[in-house]
Amino acid sequence: MTDSQQGEATEQAKQTEQELRKRKIRSFVRREGRLTKGQENAMTMQWPIMGIEYKPALLDLDAEFKRSAPRVLEIGFGMGGSLVEMARVAPELDYIGIEVHTPGVGACLMGAAEAKLTNLRVMCHDAVEVFEHMLPEQSLDRVQLFFPDPWHKARHHKRRIVQPAFVEMLRSKLKIGGEFHMATDWENYAEHMLEVMNAAPGYANACTEGDYMPRPDYRPLTKFEQRGHRLGHGVWDLIFTRIS
Repeated sequence: MTDSQQGEATEQAKQTEQELRKRKIRSFVRREGRLTKGQENAMTMQWPIMGIEYKPALLDLDAEFKRSAPRVLEIGFGMGGSLVEMARVAPELDYIGIEVHTPGVGACLMGAAEAKLTNLRVMCHDAVEVFEHMLPEQSLDRVQLFFPDPWHKARHHKRRIVQPAFVEMLRSKLKIGGEFHMATDWENYAEHMLEVMNAAPGYANACTEGDYMPRPDYRPLTKFEQRGHRLGHGVWDLIFTRIS
């Protein structure tokens, strides 16, 4: 690489770092506002019970849940209604939810408390850093990514979370036979997910007929999704299994 090329690469890296910092600052601002009184009370009362603080050290999940059980992690659970419902109907599973929007975390904690759940823990932090620093290797049975931001403009596609480097990092956290379940209502993003996953080493599409799975029973049908179906909008589920 020439000096000119090295300089250009360094400048691009600086710009990427600056962009990531700006995005984190915006997330931090969102985190600080818009809580209802109920959400605020839930953060105060339930976070010490169900919340996991970020720190760059591996989690002891058996100690966190006080048992050994299959573990499901959801990235970006929104307001948490679906996550709470999944944990409620499957008490034999342990659930971990990651969300950067504090009102969503508060709403999830409210729902979990009302349902008297003991098999749910939540985090309010960037999922990539959690995966990098806190999750032990081969500790998860399923990772869920439902309706992530599609970044639908072509120039923003690089911001989509489903990228080769991320799915490779995620693979190391899944047990052999564990699943990465994605769902989106943007067909272009579904095609992007499929392209990335088909090229990713160590994964196999769990769908034996075609590329996309019917919605599994464990994924609740949301009001947003029901409305989309009525309007003729599609939803695409992809499930890839870790095979190596």
